[in-house]
Amino acid sequence: MTDDRVQRRLEDLARIGAEAAYLVGKSRAAYLADTMDGALLRNAGERILIKAATVAEKLPEDFKAQHSEVDWAGINRMRNLVAHHYDKVNDDLLWQALTGRIPALLTELGL
Repeated sequence: MTDDRVQRRLEDLARIGAEAAYLVGKSRAAYLADTMDGALLRNAGERILIKAATVAEKLPEDFKAQHSEVDWAGINRMRNLVAHHYDKVNDDLLWQALTGRIPALLTELGL
């Protein structure tokens, strides 16, 4: 993969991180609310996590090896859980990923 493609993927991750930050800014209470607005926020959060993991998965192996501090396998497991086992998704866990794991990923990658 060319450096340009890696850079585009990193820019995608930074944009997705901004989307996560915007969603988190709506508040945990709004995210967990048993309302249609809460459901919309939770669906958006799931989509953000899937997008972040999909982009991370497409990064080349040598790039991932240079950033061994990142839990690449954990990112992929979270994506698989959200995408394929939506009935088992824990909203509190997803909130933690949106507020902790995505920002940590961006920091670890210097974004």
